[in-house]
Amino acid sequence: MVINVEVKEALDVALLSGEILLTSGSEIYRVEDTIDRICNAYGIKSECFVTPTGIFISGWSKDNPKESVSLVKRIKSRTINLHSIEIINTFSRSLQTKKVPYDEAMELLRGMENAPYFPFYRRLIASGVTSLAYAMLFGGTAVNGIVAGIISMLIYASRDKMSRVSLSPFFLDFVWSFIAGLMAIFANRFIIPIDINSVIVGSIIILFPGLAITNGIRDALYGDILSSQARLTEALFTVTAIGVGVGIVLLLMKYWM
Repeated sequence: MVINVEVKEALDVALLSGEILLTSGSEIYRVEDTIDRICNAYGIKSECFVTPTGIFISGWSKDNPKESVSLVKRIKSRTINLHSIEIINTFSRSLQTKKVPYDEAMELLRGMENAPYFPFYRRLIASGVTSLAYAMLFGGTAVNGIVAGIISMLIYASRDKMSRVSLSPFFLDFVWSFIAGLMAIFANRFIIPIDINSVIVGSIIILFPGLAITNGIRDALYGDILSSQARLTEALFTVTAIGVGVGIVLLLMKYWM
């Protein structure tokens, strides 16, 4: 069956796919490769340029290269959702063997975009277990790990509730790390003696920008130098914000407690 898709429609499908990937924490090369695959599947020639905060696509029919269509999408927020990345990867590759009409493709993508993520309680437990493990890895006891896990779960729950608040992510990372340090000191002073250092390290590990660093390095290896610099700079600011937040708490503990 031959499916005729206009240039604008093909670019819409490619753009939405790229947007889902980018907002889910995908690498730049993967976004560009997916856009190219989708356009080629619909018989459209295209050029795309992707940064961590925007997608730029131009496309034209192979039969009429002089008339092109250009689309731009601003990416305002990003998260980590490897499940969505896997789904879009599968979708873009399935188009190579089975073409999907425009309306059906957009409906599928919007369904993927709004697909249920892992339930909140699972993510909450995962954050606690991760912090428990890292606290023990850095020399803490099981008790230290449990305290770190509880603090981490409280921070994660607060971050999830405030995910739609229009505040600087760096400022929020500073606030969360500051609060983590305060809770560790409070627990040590009023609840149970703990190793403050291992508890703080364990509780703030969920704030660490591991994916941004990994993607920054991978983008550099694939030649996306601009995107690599942007991601690594973002990671540097995040780490600095976390360090400043914890540092202030430790200074307060040293001089006032």
